[in-house]
Amino acid sequence: MLYGEAPVKTQCLPFRQIPHASQLFTDFLSWVPPVRQFFPRPPNFSHWLKDETGRLRYDSAIRAQVSSVLEAQNKNWGASSKALDNMARLRAGATAVVTGQQVGLFGGPLFSIFKALSAIKLAEQATAAGVDTVPVFWLATADHDLAEINNVNIPGPDGALRNLATPTQSVPDAPVGSVSFGPEIDPVVEAAAGLLGESEIIGWLHESYRTGENFGSAFARLFTRLFTEWGVVLLDASDPELNRIAAPIYRAAIERAAELDDALLARGKELESAGYHQQVKVTPTSTLLFVLRDGARTVVHRRPNGSSEPDFLVGDGKISQAKMLDEISSSAEHFSPNVLLRPVVQDYLLPTLAYTGGSAEVAYFAQAAVVYQTLLGRATPVVPRFSATLVEPKQQALLERYRMSLPDLFHGSDALRETLAVRTLPQELQSAFEQADDVMKNSLAKIQDCLAHLDKTLVDAAINAGSKIHYQLDQLRSRAARAELRQTEVLARHADLLSNMLYPNKALQEREIAGLYFVARHGLGLLRDLYDAIHTDCLDHQIISL
Repeated sequence: MLYGEAPVKTQCLPFRQIPHASQLFTDFLSWVPPVRQFFPRPPNFSHWLKDETGRLRYDSAIRAQVSSVLEAQNKNWGASSKALDNMARLRAGATAVVTGQQVGLFGGPLFSIFKALSAIKLAEQATAAGVDTVPVFWLATADHDLAEINNVNIPGPDGALRNLATPTQSVPDAPVGSVSFGPEIDPVVEAAAGLLGESEIIGWLHESYRTGENFGSAFARLFTRLFTEWGVVLLDASDPELNRIAAPIYRAAIERAAELDDALLARGKELESAGYHQQVKVTPTSTLLFVLRDGARTVVHRRPNGSSEPDFLVGDGKISQAKMLDEISSSAEHFSPNVLLRPVVQDYLLPTLAYTGGSAEVAYFAQAAVVYQTLLGRATPVVPRFSATLVEPKQQALLERYRMSLPDLFHGSDALRETLAVRTLPQELQSAFEQADDVMKNSLAKIQDCLAHLDKTLVDAAINAGSKIHYQLDQLRSRAARAELRQTEVLARHADLLSNMLYPNKALQEREIAGLYFVARHGLGLLRDLYDAIHTDCLDHQIISL
């Protein structure tokens, strides 16, 4: 719905009703006792934001250095006056609400936009409460999983998803922030433009994704324009100067590698004992660092040698602790943190009041808390990001026509087709099935009551017989639905449209469809409508009708 019209309509769906939601995440949202030992704060930001400011410790020299880097980065991407103002506030003493994401093609999936909006909302809430706070978006440009970010799904006119991918390549396992586009990006941009239609967004795509830009800089240019109104401060994590500032954390990760490893192994056992999963598997030779070798991001392993200073392994090469520390001192830009150290580096560089992220990040923080405590003496609270499914008018009309809701789509496209067919069976046949259900239910209840007086041992047999009768009736109803389905292609098209647009690839829409698709179709006002729909103390998944 375009900005200026009536607000979007929202409904809430608890995460426990969504397939594959982890127990750790849903327990965190409910803040049940077993989960509390793994997090410093409950998920409700408003309950503790003022208290948390008293625990922040941030070096003024680091503030000045990081602020200068951020100002240079954001000006290069065309920062708005609001972003420049936010950076000035950060330099002057403001705290930050941070989020981050891999730099996916064309801005990545919809939840990347949700993350930015969540950080904006939380920062403005904190500022309104008297804690000056700005939103910061951490660009995960050090990540090396190119196959995960070099493609994006955009719906076509028929609702089928089109996967667009760029063939851009570099050294295997190179940080994606070093992977630059050549002319091969142009036809991919044109294909996206053909799917998105006429929109000012298309001009931004051409300006951002062009020869000479890399995955990180292109993403940053696009997000700078999308969030001009709010001035989100973007941070390129691959910046050499930021890595030099973070060098003390990298040194500590090497010097205290055994201690950190032991703490993480113990935390893993605690999580599993409480019935939860470990998001990252840690081994007795793990470290928290990567180092560049021949342009590739290479894991650093620990090799205990019986002395107080272990050796380390990088690929096939052995390196002493002293030499590793020397390399960090001289070439910190060659190093980058793994997923458990990354938030600690982030909060060494930034005065982070809170981090906002999804279920996987909540799980990371449950493990990373011990790294935080060891290296910073404080664990940053994590706050669930905004999560939603956007329902466009055509899909809303189909849901209403078939008397369905989002959970009806969670069983897969085949089951959905049968459900649609059942709900379009001739009324006479539907009524006959419903009448048979009622008759059998009443008759079986009477039989069970009589058997209870005659011989109680027969009641279980009656219940079992009733279950078999109901099963056979349901089977007959499904066969009738499939027969109906074979007679019409319309139901199949409707089922495919609903599945592709609302629960694509058996996953939440926000994880599979490009956020840019919705902005191009509904205008920048959609971002304001979504921002208005965010209520930070609502921890459910929202279903939003546009």
